[in-house]
Amino acid sequence: MWTVINCSYYFHHNRNMEDNEVVKALAALAQANRLQVFRSLVVAGTQGATPGQMSEYLGVPNATLSFHLKELMSAGLISQERSGRNLIYRVEFKRMNGVLAYLTENCCQGAEACLDTTSTSCHC
Repeated sequence: MWTVINCSYYFHHNRNMEDNEVVKALAALAQANRLQVFRSLVVAGTQGATPGQMSEYLGVPNATLSFHLKELMSAGLISQERSGRNLIYRVEFKRMNGVLAYLTENCCQGAEACLDTTSTSCHC
């Protein structure tokens, strides 16, 4: 099971999360509709969701949803898989947890309040 501290150690020592990657991920989430799309995929879990399901659930037009999905994919926060005629989108939980770990390690600099893994980790 990954904790924020374990993720932090992994990404720091394997240099998988660099500043520019984190900035790109945060920029992708810095738009209200896009954040809503991302959150709906987090809730969907590893099963993921089709654009039709997300559009219906969120009330977002297909063209708008497509744009937001492209931005989230470009940031590496979600992935796309073809299943027959459908596209399934899923959150890249390893990447999401890496961003959280990076923020905890580099922004909090080990402060006690930030090391409370019960409030900052995702057990996905």
